[in-house]
Amino acid sequence: MDLVVVGEVWWWRGPSPFHFVSVPAEECAELAEVAPMVSYGWGMVPVTGRVGGTGFTTSLWPRDGGYVVPLKDAVRRAEGVGLGDVVTVQLTVRMPHER
Repeated sequence: MDLVVVGEVWWWRGPSPFHFVSVPAEECAELAEVAPMVSYGWGMVPVTGRVGGTGFTTSLWPRDGGYVVPLKDAVRRAEGVGLGDVVTVQLTVRMPHER
């Protein structure tokens, strides 16, 4: 399953700080259909992603009935992405055992 997510980068300080992009409701509905087949612990959905020319692997985190995409510092630095920027994230859902 492939998705394109466009959204604003936001920050959560939590116990471990992270930058995220929220997945829009329509794409979350599509993810809900495949999540039971690919999800592992805590509802995480493994994905490969791309922002600009930088590829990465991560997992979508469930949050408030939807999902968020964590953006690694290395990806943000490579693409010059900062807090509040609107980015396009290309995602491919993968099976948990795929690397």
